[in-house]
Amino acid sequence: MLKFLLSIFIAWLLYKLVFDLIIPGYKVTKQVRRQMSDMQEHMRQQYEQQRGGQQENHQQSSPPPPPPKQANVDKGDYIDFEEIK
Repeated sequence: MLKFLLSIFIAWLLYKLVFDLIIPGYKVTKQVRRQMSDMQEHMRQQYEQQRGGQQENHQQSSPPPPPPKQANVDKGDYIDFEEIK
């Protein structure tokens, strides 16, 4: 009798494991992968649209001017020491 109850308990645990953990985990993994591939496809399309617009602009206009060079940039709050007499 104890062996029978133990086997029923193990079968119930396996059932709960499969239907409450493994199958939902598989569905979530599948959904996340699909969403990731959709996002990558969307980003690829957006990149191609931007890239296509930039190529048309490059052919029609001159290249952008280089950024201005910055003169001596202060790199901190250091003050030269002066001795007071």
